[in-house]
Amino acid sequence: MNLLAGFLDNAARWASRTAIVEGGGARISYGALAARSAELAGGWRAAGLGPGDRVLIAMPVGIDLYAAIAALWRIGATIVFPEPALGLAGLKHAARVTQPRAILTSGLYRLLPFVAGALYRIPLRLRLAGGPADASVHAAAPDHPALISFTSGSTGAPKAISRSHGFLAAQNACVADLLRTDTETRDLVVFPVFVIANLGLGVTSVLPNWKLTRHDEADPRAILALIEREGVTRALAPPSICARLAELDRLPLEAVFTGGGPVFPDLVERLQALAPKAKIVSVYGSTEAEPIAHQVWGETSAADRAAMREGAGLLAGKPIAATRTRLIDGEIVVTGAHVNKTYLYGSDASAKLTFDGEIWHRTGDAGRFDAAGRLWLLGRRDACVAGFHPLAVEAAARLWPGVRAVALAALGGRAVLAVEGEAALADEWRARAAALGDLDVRGVTRIPLDRRHRSKVDYVALRRALLG
Repeated sequence: MNLLAGFLDNAARWASRTAIVEGGGARISYGALAARSAELAGGWRAAGLGPGDRVLIAMPVGIDLYAAIAALWRIGATIVFPEPALGLAGLKHAARVTQPRAILTSGLYRLLPFVAGALYRIPLRLRLAGGPADASVHAAAPDHPALISFTSGSTGAPKAISRSHGFLAAQNACVADLLRTDTETRDLVVFPVFVIANLGLGVTSVLPNWKLTRHDEADPRAILALIEREGVTRALAPPSICARLAELDRLPLEAVFTGGGPVFPDLVERLQALAPKAKIVSVYGSTEAEPIAHQVWGETSAADRAAMREGAGLLAGKPIAATRTRLIDGEIVVTGAHVNKTYLYGSDASAKLTFDGEIWHRTGDAGRFDAAGRLWLLGRRDACVAGFHPLAVEAAARLWPGVRAVALAALGGRAVLAVEGEAALADEWRARAAALGDLDVRGVTRIPLDRRHRSKVDYVALRRALLG
């Protein structure tokens, strides 16, 4: 088997259909993307690259990146993706952990080996110069490594995760089940895994026109212009981008899929008000298991919304059929064909457990099931303080007057609610907090966010700010 099979079938069937559009307007068809990947594969095979060789990638997200991915999988090479949010430090960490045989760079990234010794010592340097086309495809075994990526590092050093062709095929099948539709769509895609899934579905992917490490600073008017210029019908984006879209006066989309951070009901309601007929779906998952569950927000009841406002947590929906999901001591644990079973070199074995003859991934998230078998998220299990769960409190507090963002933190064993918003309303915030319990409410200038999607609270930085 090879992950490219679906894409190559689509390239033969719909050669002239647009596969990818860059934010700046450059575009490529399915047929041309397949041909470009064959040329790159031919050149890299001639340079000595072979099946199983690890290739560290340092290049912008764009057409060339996906052509390179296809070329490397044609060869049977293993792609190493560093965590983009960590910059040069992430690249050096990836090189140290995976010991790649080759590095692929483009643009200004070509200078990186000359400023970082760990990258300079990689034996083979690849460029985007194609050779005679070699359209052959390596017949990979299901357990043949296809991709090594990294966790965000928000809870420690980024952990390396190796995904095989069989693993990614299972993951793509789960993502395809979420995205598949009877009508032709054009997707604004922020998550790289969804671009790969779209190539297998024959869907056109439109890439972002903003800096991917600063989603929270994206210009919503520029995003709207991109949506209208390219006839985008769906957005597959993190909550930070959805928050930017919610600032617009119109949203010409038929669907929004969002995840990568908590999806709060107030954000969904703002989006739905702009696009009343749009299908809005929140997707819960992690680097190790994506997706785990999803919720179509049009199917949430008035009682569900009231429960979230009153501190019941966030409704994540029913777990997908391909995932087995349980609660152990209140923690969400999952297993399945697309759930990572180990990390490279056995790092952080505490994140895994074995029972029923299977390896399960510990998400670190606290949750609960309701009577309908739906999963509710409560936040990080180790962030619970004085009986309060972060997402339960934060979902309620975001609806208070004048609040822009909130985060629950622990200081000296006491529950502290940091609130970013109109400071003149602090007394009202404290009165509302008292109805939830013993919460110390403190106004802050800004709630710090994670470096990856700018959609999760950086609790370490928050505690540091509160103490300072």
